[in-house]
Amino acid sequence: MKSKKQANTACPCGGESLAACCGRYHHPDAPPAPTAQALMRARYSAFALGLEDYLLATWHPSTRPEKLDLEEDAGVVKWIGLEILRCEAGLEGDSEGAVEFVARWKVGGKAERMRETSRFVREDGRWYYLSGQLA
Repeated sequence: MKSKKQANTACPCGGESLAACCGRYHHPDAPPAPTAQALMRARYSAFALGLEDYLLATWHPSTRPEKLDLEEDAGVVKWIGLEILRCEAGLEGDSEGAVEFVARWKVGGKAERMRETSRFVREDGRWYYLSGQLA
């Protein structure tokens, strides 16, 4: 069930409302993101919202860390934007995909950015983040 707050909150990835965009994938009983790009956006939003459980659940077991320690970033990092630059495959019928993006955030008022090409794999109908290459 979508909360009223979620329905009125803009999605961190740039979508309209969190409930209609990435928030619909963040709950344990929610359907999985249908494409690599949708998962990329949902993961960016999860970083912005501090949803460590979702990030770990969508990270492929072969490369997943034990934990992320997002609590250390709470109140320090302010995520300010995501720009998708390119997608390679990663559609509903594909088994692999790549998404190149730029993520922007602020720490102590200083703007930072990261450009990465993330690799995704699809197993049993679910997309997983596999690895990333910084540009």
